[in-house]
Amino acid sequence: MKYDNRQNKQGSKSGKGNRDYKTNGKKEAKFIREVETSFELDPNILFGRNAVMEALKGEREIDKILIQKGEKEGSVIKIISSAKAKSIVVLEVEKSKLDELTGREKHQGVVAYVAAHEYVSVEEILEDAAEKGEQPFVLILDNIQDPHNLGAIIRTAHNAGVHGIIIPKRRAVGLTGTVAKSSAGALEYMKVAKVSNIVQTIRELKEKGLWIACADMDGKTLYEENLTGPIGIVVGSEGEGVSKLTKENCDYVVSVPMYGKVTSLNASVAASLMVYEVVRQRNF
Repeated sequence: MKYDNRQNKQGSKSGKGNRDYKTNGKKEAKFIREVETSFELDPNILFGRNAVMEALKGEREIDKILIQKGEKEGSVIKIISSAKAKSIVVLEVEKSKLDELTGREKHQGVVAYVAAHEYVSVEEILEDAAEKGEQPFVLILDNIQDPHNLGAIIRTAHNAGVHGIIIPKRRAVGLTGTVAKSSAGALEYMKVAKVSNIVQTIRELKEKGLWIACADMDGKTLYEENLTGPIGIVVGSEGEGVSKLTKENCDYVVSVPMYGKVTSLNASVAASLMVYEVVRQRNF
């Protein structure tokens, strides 16, 4: 679907509407045993070579696979090959990392993160907007790695009427159990697409008529820009922000006014401010 009325690229507020879119030895020893026996596995990880291989053969959504360093023989090779064929991220990690994730269970050098929710395509997000008779409202997240942040963003986005969220396959957290919990149930109602290339996706969205606004420090305030019409809001991690290439491919940059000495915001807070300004401009 294409929205043809993408125009007035740097439109001001006056052009609003013209744009489309933390004793003793005995007690301490007892305490340690209790901690070990109370370890709870993340329900969204699989471990063991057979379990991961079968998941790859099926239709389960796998965010990434961790392989113990030095394990590159036999079935591990098949797992890596199958994962790459499905464009699943494969990372080499120390054995201690896998021990930590599995509570020292026999992981055989392989752990997979399974998505807590099914991903959709970008096109499905746009189709949802069309079915509702609304102009597309998309949130694009660049390198958000904290699952609590992602969960909070999903919760806010759902309540603000965002049609979908787009995240990258690499250098970003996927739809983990922690994300689902942090979203307070909103993940069940939010469409999330995972893409290989954020920049290419932005270009394709622009071709379909969406305006892409980047949240960063060096733009006009979000209150000065026209955020009506079909729009995609790009928010980066609080550490690195939006990458240079991603920023260069956005239509314009918008900022949140800062009056204190700490000139940064938590990513979920920044996203909340951005999406609710879109809501304000569209509805009030």
